Amino acid sequence: MIIHECNLTLHDNVFFATREMGILYETEKYLHNWALSFALFETEYIPRPYRLKGALAQKPSYLDATQEQNLLHLNQAGIYVFPALPLVWSYQVNTFKAAQVNYYGKSVQFGGEGAKRNYPINYGRAKELAVGSRYKTYIVTREAIKIPRWIRLGKWSAKIRVEVTVIADFKERSGTYISKHPLNPLDLPTSSRLLLYNRIVMPPVSLVSKAQLSGDYWELPDKTCLPVGVSYGASSAVITS
Repeated sequence: MIIHECNLTLHDNVFFATREMGILYETEKYLHNWALSFALFETEYIPRPYRLKGALAQKPSYLDATQEQNLLHLNQAGIYVFPALPLVWSYQVNTFKAAQVNYYGKSVQFGGEGAKRNYPINYGRAKELAVGSRYKTYIVTREAIKIPRWIRLGKWSAKIRVEVTVIADFKERSGTYISKHPLNPLDLPTSSRLLLYNRIVMPPVSLVSKAQLSGDYWELPDKTCLPVGVSYGASSAVITS
């Protein structure tokens, strides 16, 4: 088993709507491991359909073995990406004009009758992770692989630099431990017990931080503990159907 430590540096603003509060669309400071997995290994390991239409275009396919584009391909390749922990981060709030649609607001022409201000009433504000923010994550692989140096992430396809270091000295232990790195509870093996945690609410699956667990784990040189046996949907019944 090979554990890669990956340092991510944002070269563009990263935006994904974690929370929608009126006209404010807020991005969570953590990076979800499922999104990172697609950004790192799409096309190389995860097939990318040429076109999706109808119901398939609107249906999530993360753990759906019946759809071509899913994360289960990484399980077969022996690859797992952990969520990314923010090391240094900041935000930038940008205002954008939204589409003029009936269910969102009434269209009023600039300067026209009924227009109270000289700007569109359909607008929003996006709270984005700013350029220069830095993250750390881990990639566990069964064998040596090539990890891309640059990836695109988020709704704006932001450019992110990836710097990889292979961790050679780690120990496998068993018992109760605390993981200071964020985890995806849906990917934990059934042999691991999640005892205590802080919940990070974000789609498509909430993450946990500062979790106390019981089971087998890897202890890294900096005392970071990561669960052994993680895989996409390991504790989900979706992949067994």
